[in-house]
Amino acid sequence: MAPRARSADTRQGSLLVEFEAVGQPPGPAEGSLDIAAELCAALARAIKDCPLSRAEIAARMSDLTGKAITEAMLNSWTSKAHDGWRFPFEFAPAFEVATGSQCLQLLLARKRGTLIMTPRDGRDAEIGRLQREIRADKQRLRDLLGGGV
Repeated sequence: MAPRARSADTRQGSLLVEFEAVGQPPGPAEGSLDIAAELCAALARAIKDCPLSRAEIAARMSDLTGKAITEAMLNSWTSKAHDGWRFPFEFAPAFEVATGSQCLQLLLARKRGTLIMTPRDGRDAEIGRLQREIRADKQRLRDLLGGGV
């Protein structure tokens, strides 16, 4: 005998329904977007957590950007003592690929009050949105038919 197909329990909510589109966050407080120290810390943490050496990270970034990036540059960008050195945003994607981190995306998202979603997260959010629309459409249909559906 073939096993009986399991049907979804209509009393159980869907986790996907909890995904919501993120609206524009409220304006930031004065001075709250000075992220120099947080950026330095995020870069340093990503480098520390990466199995590659600083020299290997710099070499990988150079390969990815086609520009010369050295270990000394990485050291300057992550040093609290080198106040004049700023991490160029144009290197952010290469840094994240080289270190296997999303630290820069997450830092920016946190400061802006937004989320970072993978393609799978986006798909799940879209499914949740469509499920909400279907429920709303069914309710409208019931209302139009006088509850006879």
